[in-house]
Amino acid sequence: MLKTIVYIVFFVVVTTISAGYYIKGNSPADGEKIIGIGVLLFAFILMPLFIYLRYKDKDLSKFRLNQNQKEEENS
Repeated sequence: MLKTIVYIVFFVVVTTISAGYYIKGNSPADGEKIIGIGVLLFAFILMPLFIYLRYKDKDLSKFRLNQNQKEEENS
């Protein structure tokens, strides 16, 4: 379900940015607004959904920077 949502949002972002570049040829101000909307969708919707999808079932304790320090405290 979430994977499908990520694909749909990706398609919307690519379409929005592409349409913005197409419109930018005739009306630069409107084209830049549409490109900006596409970039905002990418940054604030697509990337968090993608990161959540990739890390939702992972064990993130392996990626700590101070893992050795924590092991020394436990022994």
